[in-house]
Amino acid sequence: MKRTRIKICGITREEDLVAAVAAGADALGFVFYAQSPRYVTPQRAAELVARVPAFVSKVGLFVNETEDAVRRVMAAVPLDLLQFHGDEDGAFCSRFGRPWIKAARVRPGLDLLEYATAFAGCPGVSGLLLDAHVEGYGGGGKTFDWSLIPPSLPLPVILSGGLHPGNVAEAVDDVRAVMATL
Repeated sequence: MKRTRIKICGITREEDLVAAVAAGADALGFVFYAQSPRYVTPQRAAELVARVPAFVSKVGLFVNETEDAVRRVMAAVPLDLLQFHGDEDGAFCSRFGRPWIKAARVRPGLDLLEYATAFAGCPGVSGLLLDAHVEGYGGGGKTFDWSLIPPSLPLPVILSGGLHPGNVAEAVDDVRAVMATL
């Protein structure tokens, strides 16, 4: 069975970074989407990233940014992984020479198999992040119906949206059960 890995997103303060690392986070996310309440400037993110220990991945989250804007952030912040949470296509996401993941805002009617297949052959793609569909973009703290995840996806799955101590074990079990049918 695969090991469950944890990514804590929206790091803006040193004390949250330290707590996330102490709790065993495998990855920390830094939001470069100005409309998010968890937005962090590239300068502040660089300060925070300097405190991230070895073997903890640093993830930059972008929503419908220009190529120049993503490259400016990458020049200022040493990111290990890029996360695209908007309407970006695979060609755009592949331009940066860095591993990346693509978010899908899950709702009834979204064909996740078709969505994942559109990104599966793209250079650098590392996974598909499944999040709840909310108004606007970004973490709304909402779960989605995990039964909407098809039993066979061509990319590794990252589960997001409304996870907390009361439901995370069930979420991991449910999603593993779906993914185990591959």
